[in-house]
Amino acid sequence: MDSPWDELALAFSRTSMFPFFDIAHYLVSVMAVKRQPGAAALAWKNPISSWFTAMLHCFGGGILSCLLLAEPPLKFLANHTNILLASSIWLTATSTSWVQAILLSQPPKWLRLQKEDMFYFKHKIVSQSIWRMERKKQYITFFCPHDLVSQGYSYLPVQLLASGMKEVTRTWKIVGGVTHANSYYKNGWIVMIAIGWARGAGGTIITNFERLVKGDWKPEGDEWLKMSYPAKVTLLGSVIFTLQHTQHLAISEHNLMFLYTIFIVATKITMMTTQTSTMTFAPFEDTLSWMLFGWQQPFSSCEKKSEAKSPSNGVGSLASKPVDVASDNVKKKHTKKNE
Repeated sequence: MDSPWDELALAFSRTSMFPFFDIAHYLVSVMAVKRQPGAAALAWKNPISSWFTAMLHCFGGGILSCLLLAEPPLKFLANHTNILLASSIWLTATSTSWVQAILLSQPPKWLRLQKEDMFYFKHKIVSQSIWRMERKKQYITFFCPHDLVSQGYSYLPVQLLASGMKEVTRTWKIVGGVTHANSYYKNGWIVMIAIGWARGAGGTIITNFERLVKGDWKPEGDEWLKMSYPAKVTLLGSVIFTLQHTQHLAISEHNLMFLYTIFIVATKITMMTTQTSTMTFAPFEDTLSWMLFGWQQPFSSCEKKSEAKSPSNGVGSLASKPVDVASDNVKKKHTKKNE
């Protein structure tokens, strides 16, 4: 008979991500897009581009894993239910951005009238004054039904719940990526790690392409050069699940899924409550660097010692010169006295 722990972990591993966990994932991703500078203006000027950006954040992991496995990158579009669900969340979350962009921007051309037009377009002048009054008001007043999503998400408990549910979907994506890669390359652990990592954190990686298209890409902000916390924790999970899948780690899959999910959810909630943008892996990274590249440290320490000795020798030689000069002067004085 299985223990209660095994039964709990097994029931957890069989939990379906649709629809509630997927909704949380799409909501957090779309709200992250909305917080980007200029997102409101982009949503009003070019809604197709805004929708495409949101879909990259929502389905970036699946797109990147398909590219790595030479599968159609638009394969995610075949799941119409998830596309409609993500699009509806994008629409409700960004509709207020459209309204904000309208009310906070300049009036339309037909409201920008010249003095000679005032006699003929009195109704438009009245509309222009109403426009200016509305700009001073909160746009939430007239569009409260759509703004309930953003207002509800602004509360910290809601953000903690949605972010925790999103981290649960990360575990499922990593396991799905590792299993999918194993079906192509049996026990190809490098491929399994890469696909699990791409499936779980592809949204943060593939958005570099989106920034490049927009013209906002910067080399110092590249995810490959400076990995963020989601990319690091997903890479760690991909390695662990690959070792378990290749039977190099003596633990059942459902227990590992349960333990890993508890770890990433607790870490994410701690980061949000303490308002820290990153959770450092410095101790683990330093230990791994010492294990893999520790042979470079004695060499560098020897170089530092030699560099430290060289200036001291130079100082000693410079200091000895006045002493020699002083001794020569003393000898000359003695010779003069003897004479």
